Amino acid sequence: MNQFNTPMGKVLMVQGTASHVGKSVLVSALCRIFRQDGFRVAPFKAQNMSNNSYVTRDGGEIGRAQAVQAEAAGVEARVEMNPVLLKPEADHIAQVVRMGRPMVSARVRDYFGLKAQLWESVSSSLDTLRSEYDIVVIEGAGSPAEINLKATEIVNMRVALHANSPVLLCGDIDRGGVFAALVGTLELLEPREREVIKGFIINKFRGDASLLTDGLTMLEERTGIPVAGVVHHYRDIHIPEEDSVALDIPLRSEGSSQATVLDIAVVQLPHISNFDDFDPLTRELGVSLRYVSNANELGKPDLVILPGSKTTIPDLAWMNAQGLSRAVQELHKVGTAIVGICGGYQMLGQQLFDPDGIESAFPEMEGLGILPLTTVFAGTKETHRIHGEVVEATGLLKLAGRASLTGYEIHMGRTTG
Repeated sequence: MNQFNTPMGKVLMVQGTASHVGKSVLVSALCRIFRQDGFRVAPFKAQNMSNNSYVTRDGGEIGRAQAVQAEAAGVEARVEMNPVLLKPEADHIAQVVRMGRPMVSARVRDYFGLKAQLWESVSSSLDTLRSEYDIVVIEGAGSPAEINLKATEIVNMRVALHANSPVLLCGDIDRGGVFAALVGTLELLEPREREVIKGFIINKFRGDASLLTDGLTMLEERTGIPVAGVVHHYRDIHIPEEDSVALDIPLRSEGSSQATVLDIAVVQLPHISNFDDFDPLTRELGVSLRYVSNANELGKPDLVILPGSKTTIPDLAWMNAQGLSRAVQELHKVGTAIVGICGGYQMLGQQLFDPDGIESAFPEMEGLGILPLTTVFAGTKETHRIHGEVVEATGLLKLAGRASLTGYEIHMGRTTG
């Protein structure tokens, strides 16, 4: 029994040997499996570091992966599923979102001083979910064996020990060195931390699984921990990426083997946000979607997308320095389609003002001048669910007349025009 006077739900945690090893997909799969088995299940990740975020029904902000995991579990996403979200703004600075609301923008060293407050939100959120659900599937972050961070971490082993949770340790064989990564992770853990690891998962395997037999046997004999499963590489499971490291991995789109009929260039801003918005485009046959970081890479695409940004004016300054601003303006003059999303939309305007230094040290900057808009940044973050309808079917929306749209907006600035 506990403070809620109800039985605590069971827990299972997925940790990884590194970022981008497939933890989010595994948690999503487990949420769906437990749901199909008739359990009330919820996902949980104590702390995310990502500019890919989602707005809950009550206007709170959480990581996108937890929203998808909640969908897999058949429940409404809520802030308790991701009580701490860190949104990088600049080198060594991130906005700390606590229980869905901005708390402070802090430097790395200052952030460690907030850990006690943040742990209170983490532990109480997990306890709340366990009081309401049969099973909570927990996702770790990065690696539990980062020895320079272990003393103050609030997302991996501290969570597992708090909940007395069994842990599945996942490694990505596609990137190589999976056996060394699994054994090395164990070697750097404390004895009580090793005790909670109950199984290994080899993820993203390609080829004949029988070729793994000797390695799996040696791994089990050396560690005394069983291999819970080998997951084959998948192309049909699409979970939003949390880490921008994913943008450094070449896209393997379903349409890559087809002749390109539509070339889309996304400007890879230094503080790009919600880049998972473009994942569906990579799954369209005949579509080539590429990320560009300078004018030479931009070329002559059919469509240019300026994505969202956590720091709009500094990223616009970066675009100016890279020659991308002028290149986009020139493409617009010859009729190339341009789409701006969130911060990218603000960049398309005439002027951007930040008199109070909300996002940067730039008090103002000229936009690309493509749209008659003005943006002023303010201290209050807007987070809303939105509903809309296409009222004028022209341009890119030519065939979308009266189409209904749903989504959400997250921004610090007010744009008028």
